[in-house]
Amino acid sequence: MMTTEQFYINGRWVAPLSSDVMDIVSPGNGAVCGRVALGSVADVDLAVAAAKRAFESWSQTAPAERRAVLERIVEIYARRSNDIADAMMLEMGAPKTLARGAQAGVGLGHLKDFVRAMDQIHWERPLFQGDTENHIVMEAKGVAALITPWNWPMNQVTLKVGAALAAGCTMVLKPSELSPLSAVVFAEILDEAGVPAGVFNLVQGTGPVVGERLAGHPDVAVISLTGSTRAGIAVTKTGADTIKRVGLELGGKGANIIFADTDVEAAATQTAQHMFRNSGQSCNAPSRMLVERSVYDRAVAAAAAVADQVKVGRPEAEDTQMGPVVSAAQHQRIQSLIRKGISEGAVIVAGGPDNPEGLNDGFYVKPTVFSGANNEMTIAREEIFGPVLTIIPFDDEAEAVAIANDSVYGLAAYIWTGDSERARRVSRKLRSGMVRLNGSDLPYGAPFGGFGQSGIGREGGVWGIEEYLEVKAISGWIAA
Repeated sequence: MMTTEQFYINGRWVAPLSSDVMDIVSPGNGAVCGRVALGSVADVDLAVAAAKRAFESWSQTAPAERRAVLERIVEIYARRSNDIADAMMLEMGAPKTLARGAQAGVGLGHLKDFVRAMDQIHWERPLFQGDTENHIVMEAKGVAALITPWNWPMNQVTLKVGAALAAGCTMVLKPSELSPLSAVVFAEILDEAGVPAGVFNLVQGTGPVVGERLAGHPDVAVISLTGSTRAGIAVTKTGADTIKRVGLELGGKGANIIFADTDVEAAATQTAQHMFRNSGQSCNAPSRMLVERSVYDRAVAAAAAVADQVKVGRPEAEDTQMGPVVSAAQHQRIQSLIRKGISEGAVIVAGGPDNPEGLNDGFYVKPTVFSGANNEMTIAREEIFGPVLTIIPFDDEAEAVAIANDSVYGLAAYIWTGDSERARRVSRKLRSGMVRLNGSDLPYGAPFGGFGQSGIGREGGVWGIEEYLEVKAISGWIAA
């Protein structure tokens, strides 16, 4: 059992003003594994007030001073990486190898990159008009409300907190109530690193209470949310009343285009492995595999073989490759969408509805592959957020691009081709914030974000820090 019944406000762990609590349910066995306190409007107000007080001094610190704080956070995070991983394994069912590898590791990677990115920001620079010197200053925007999801907890927490700290903003973090434990460990890390009181505050709670109050609070200047499109719309509407800057990283329905002039089996295999990683609970997952018709059957067979070989099991087992999905509600939704795919005429070539054998006491889903699909089917249009891969044929390049772009989302896209000119040409045509060519990955510091209903703004590196900065122009500057 792990409980998190205190909030971190103004540099101290404090008791909530509300008595509301929620059980934390382990996805691995469906049993209660802890309890989280749910914040109230009054708790949020205390945290925002602390952040507002701290902003006056923190926003005026030299970049080198903020950089030194980030460096201390990096050092302590590395030391406590296994504590973070263990929390994620319990709260969201991440397999042990994934939790200790990518899930914890990605947070450390982002924090290290923000240290580097700080040296690339032009905090102050001249702007000349003839002989007259003017001055451009980049300043912290204000108090930031940071609302993070459950699927990659430390990925999103570090992308937001690291950037806001680097920029000179103060903040209130509201993690998902489904993954509150890792955020507590992260708060302990910042406390040990000596982040000044009030700069970082943590309030647990639900979106309709804590999230809504943060979005509408008159003293919050920036909202950064990672979550569903529905949540993004609600936060944007609420924040509009006080003219807040809103950054959104929302859903995706990634198109993965495989042309016949590539190693088809390798492309389909890597795509399926990526799709089933983290139980398919990734907004940038390549959930739509578009395959040139002449090699379609080969790609289907390769993807099905991956699904059949994935070891689904308990999060704590060393050999588990794919664990459960995060909650009973998510499990039910995924099973419903798998059945919807069957009813609409798609063909299951691997997996299917119902739990894997022997795993009936948790929220487990079979790695599932659909063939015979088209882009009008529900499984091709809705973000399933589970281990479900939909494979669609195309006849030529123009049709592949048309299918890929026929989505309300535009977060991540993938292209496999042996023709470098085609790779460049198609990547420019895709309406997507990120495009990965031939199995490549984006480095730390690359801008993460999308087009359309996948969101607004970018996270990571220089682009992520700039989301928390305001531009000030000063005329008639008097040089020192």
